[in-house]
Amino acid sequence: MSMCKSGLDMLRCALRSTSLWKCDSFIWTQTSLCYNSRSFAVSSQLGRKHIRGHVLKQVRYYSQSGQDVLNVQNKQTEASAGPSESLDKAERTPFYSHLQDCFCPTDVLDTLKQFPASQQLISSIFTRIWESTKRMTDEQRRCELRLMYEHPGFEEVCERATTDAWRMKSDDLAYSLLAIVNLGVSQNTRVVQTLLRVIQERLNQFDIRSLSVLAASIREMEECRNIQALREALRLLLKDRIPEIQSVVVLQSMMRAVGKNSPIHLKKQLATKTLSLADEFNPPNTQYMFSSLAAMGLNFKPLLDVCSKNIAENVHEFPYGRLLSVLKSCHELRYRNYTLFNSVSEYMASTFDMWSNKQVILILVSFEDLLFRPAVLLEAFAERIIHKPDSLTQKDLLSVLKVFSLLNHDLKEKKTEFLDSVTKVLESYLPKMSSTDLLKAVYYLALLEHLPQTLLDKLLQQETLDQILQKGKQSNKVQRWLHTLDLCLRLDQPQLPPSLRSIPDFHFTVPAHEVPVNQEMLSAIRSIVGNDVVQERVLEQSIYFIDCVITLPRPKEETCGLHAEDSGSAQSAQRIAVVGAPPTSFCFGTTHPRASLVIKLRHLEKLGYKPVLVPVHELNSKTEEEKIQMLQKIISPAQESSGAQETLNNSPKAE
Repeated sequence: MSMCKSGLDMLRCALRSTSLWKCDSFIWTQTSLCYNSRSFAVSSQLGRKHIRGHVLKQVRYYSQSGQDVLNVQNKQTEASAGPSESLDKAERTPFYSHLQDCFCPTDVLDTLKQFPASQQLISSIFTRIWESTKRMTDEQRRCELRLMYEHPGFEEVCERATTDAWRMKSDDLAYSLLAIVNLGVSQNTRVVQTLLRVIQERLNQFDIRSLSVLAASIREMEECRNIQALREALRLLLKDRIPEIQSVVVLQSMMRAVGKNSPIHLKKQLATKTLSLADEFNPPNTQYMFSSLAAMGLNFKPLLDVCSKNIAENVHEFPYGRLLSVLKSCHELRYRNYTLFNSVSEYMASTFDMWSNKQVILILVSFEDLLFRPAVLLEAFAERIIHKPDSLTQKDLLSVLKVFSLLNHDLKEKKTEFLDSVTKVLESYLPKMSSTDLLKAVYYLALLEHLPQTLLDKLLQQETLDQILQKGKQSNKVQRWLHTLDLCLRLDQPQLPPSLRSIPDFHFTVPAHEVPVNQEMLSAIRSIVGNDVVQERVLEQSIYFIDCVITLPRPKEETCGLHAEDSGSAQSAQRIAVVGAPPTSFCFGTTHPRASLVIKLRHLEKLGYKPVLVPVHELNSKTEEEKIQMLQKIISPAQESSGAQETLNNSPKAE
């Protein structure tokens, strides 16, 4: 008996002192290693993700026919099963007591000198190491993790995790993987790949809680063959297990784990199950639902509408970061809800003094991405900028100009004061502003019909233009900006020296935003004014596409001031430019024009047209009679009111 115990002790010592891959010839043939002193690559958080001598090369046991690997590992672990089985409750209690007194990774690893690791303790060790770093600052965490990787005990516990993974319980496997991944251990290391491989074999044994932990582990991991195989297995398993899940948090973890490449029916099954638990949502559940659906790539409107209503009704209960996350998820999902956006905007405006410039700007940029114009919040922020313009950084200024110009927000009597304040601060940043940023700033100001001489003088210098062309020669956006800016200088006719009234000709070919003409709209217009006066598909200044131009004689009160020789000229005719605009050309929930549509309408008016804007999305939902009535009202409201077409006047008008 003593000889047997002595033999087990000798074998145990041999296994601890010899690396697993040196004694397992089968695994050695399956794995290519680049291993000098330790096999655990540091995380990208430490900035040393690919340190030489620490990174494993490709690990290749992702195939589903891996029973041979299990057999080899089981035979080996059976011989070393003694220590874990002989550890009774009396011995475990002091270990857990000591573990709770550890407040940094090295403390936990030092504890292993008194309590050698077994497969029953490995999960607790990794979890405690991870938990001890949660409340540290970034710099402190970075230092502690570096010390952890250099500690010999970390290599030992990782080797034991690799060796004993085949005997761990399902929850221990899941928690060990979660902690190791969150500690930043490289995904290519043998310990991570071994855990992934064992989990694949054991997945049918995982309960709902373990599956949830596993889902949290793999959702942020990079794609590799083991991860792909595990995701696919998880998707197959979920088809039958979703009905038994009664936790919103677990369902959200599953959503994030299955990813965007999962079958659409599985996504909808998860979303439908979650919707059935909507009465149990708390504020974190509601906010987290947006990012969970975004991670899955599913715009499930019934569920999003419920969450939007909850947030809108209780917006004061949500911290700033969660509201910003919701808006970003809405943009990713292409989901818009006017009530939600308006409630967030009004909340930010009513508590405006609580928020810094950076916080307000991030919210405004998110709203602009969603095409929503938060008028009250914009007014409040403009007031702050007028009184404290120097508080804005250069990056802040560019974001502010982008939001105000693209959303076409008119500050009315405060517009001049606002633009002067912003221009003054921009000029202070001019010496260190890049050529591209300068072009952006001037372009956004041009949309607001404001062209400051100092900025233009710097922009139109040959050196600056050469830098812009060198960086953006292949960029259609840069070419369009320059072309639009040239039109603003020529058509808006700002009070500038002659040298600043045009952009040099770079022989750019800027394509117009040409879209197919809405034939139903065109047919209705012809029925109103006739065929002879309608010209279809007109292009102005090589960039402004007009659906159709209607040429009509001017009203008598407009032509009475013309000389007799001009009565038959083009000046005596009225040119109506009908522009059909899609929903993206308007601020969400309104018919307020935005972005390039604003400058297009302004320049068409400068070119002698009477621009008429037709919201195509509103037109498509109407009957033929309602379309004619709507277009009659838009194109010639005076004619409609005069009673020229009694049939149209007697019918009820559309709102």
